[in-house]
Amino acid sequence: SGADLRTSLFVRGAALFDRIDYRLMETPAELDSVYSMRYRAYLHAGLISPTESRRIIDSYDDAPNAWIFGIYVDGELCSSLRLNVVTSDSRISGPVDLFGDVLHPRIDQGEVFIDPLRLAALPDKARRFPELPYLTVRLGYMACEYFNADTGLALVRAEHQAFYRRVFLQETIAGPRPIPIIKQEVA
Repeated sequence: SGADLRTSLFVRGAALFDRIDYRLMETPAELDSVYSMRYRAYLHAGLISPTESRRIIDSYDDAPNAWIFGIYVDGELCSSLRLNVVTSDSRISGPVDLFGDVLHPRIDQGEVFIDPLRLAALPDKARRFPELPYLTVRLGYMACEYFNADTGLALVRAEHQAFYRRVFLQETIAGPRPIPIIKQEVA
């Protein structure tokens, strides 16, 4: 069941808590390591085609409402996540642009959203630490609490939607749409 899986992941993830460090990535070198990791992770997953730059960077990375985090295990960068805090004063977010017809009316009513996007994990690290994606996604939930958000957003590929419903208790709020850069649709 979803509850059993969540408990199992929590127990396994808790074993890594003392080895994990969440760091805000601010320097050009730190950010470049994240952009390079995104590229390697997305290419490995078949989500993108090879590019000359070997980096995944988008306009939302530099937004004033964006924070890019690196997740380190034993001092090594293993995964990353970008958080955009979406409010009526700051609507800069990929999902807001993609699903504006659904989200703008809610933002107009004062709802606050956390957009945890651009999750990436180095393929060898994700194999070594199967809990890594959950410990990375955890940042989005922590941000929802910290910013008193109404909703945490997730762009989810169709084949992962049942998992997100079962494990993260997430609901679909819009049908699938193509996302820039990625070869697959998300909902």
